[in-house]
Amino acid sequence: MQYRAIGLVRGTYRPADPQQLTRGVISGMEGDQLDAVLLGRIISLVRRHVDLSTPHLWVCYPRTRLEDQLHLQVMGIWEPSKLDEESGVDVVDDLPEGDGYFSVRGELVFTRPEAGEAVIKIRQLARADGNRPQPFKLQIKGEVPPVALRHFVAAELRRAGQDLTLEDLDVIGPIPRQQGRRGSRAGRGRGGGSSSGSGSEAGSRARRESRRDSLSRPPSRGSAGGRRSEGQAFSRPDC
Repeated sequence: MQYRAIGLVRGTYRPADPQQLTRGVISGMEGDQLDAVLLGRIISLVRRHVDLSTPHLWVCYPRTRLEDQLHLQVMGIWEPSKLDEESGVDVVDDLPEGDGYFSVRGELVFTRPEAGEAVIKIRQLARADGNRPQPFKLQIKGEVPPVALRHFVAAELRRAGQDLTLEDLDVIGPIPRQQGRRGSRAGRGRGGGSSSGSGSEAGSRARRESRRDSLSRPPSRGSAGGRRSEGQAFSRPDC
């Protein structure tokens, strides 16, 4: 199961500080303002080769950290024509999916069909240093049936202002659930070490008491059976 959340936004990027391109807003083609940051890998490209006074098709990771506010992490720009300027081949910078298309694959963890709300959890790959970022949750708009909960889903979304609206949903399959530690501890408590230890200790006390009773009981007098009982009591100290 391959998790992902990525999409396209056409607009003009305006940095909050002209000297620092990292943070800013993308002004969409319909005039909406989208909070955005440029990731490190694209900052030098934008600074050297991109005209920020004109619209571009930005490749973005979506986030919904605040309710009803879309946050974009810009990781690339789709302009193959810039790469083929010297070849003389006409290349179109548009994609069939178009502006505002987002592809999201993850676990459906919440849905409220009557309100047209759902939440998909996306897990991220480990970084080069071995650390794995925390999963994040993406709020979407659309009617998703409750039977899809705890299933891996592939959603095709379309941005409408600050919202990601569901266009198509494919339920891939259930998410495997891992047994929690609490259940394992409970299982050991019910039938494992601690209960077994208590039973063993109780059995040892019972044997010791039985042995004391055997040693303190006076043997029968004047009978062979009494003498055999006395001999048996001393010959089995482990009873």
